[in-house]
Amino acid sequence: QVHLAQSGGGMVQPGGSLTLSCTTSASGFSRTRVSWYREALGKQRELVATLFGTSDDTIYADSVKGRFTLSRDTRQNTVYLQMNNLRPEDTAVYTCFAPLLGSRGQGTQVTVSS
Repeated sequence: QVHLAQSGGGMVQPGGSLTLSCTTSASGFSRTRVSWYREALGKQRELVATLFGTSDDTIYADSVKGRFTLSRDTRQNTVYLQMNNLRPEDTAVYTCFAPLLGSRGQGTQVTVSS
């Protein structure tokens, strides 16, 4: 089973920024679809953003559009989720998925609080 390793996250004040990363040593990751989901306490899991494998096109949830940016570094075999202008409602556990590889990361807590 392919293992995705996440890093980044933590606590930040409203308006701050964080970058999450998702990486693996497995081949194929640099060209596969990767999605980030988040799950806040007491809420349903939300699809935050998807980076498509063939075109590197991206789509974002309306709640994060204009504030979050997905990117891929093929040399590092890593996908990044840059999160700017964070809000308290962005507080959640964020997890990356590579569905075509049948893989997911371990989840990372992001807390936005003053």
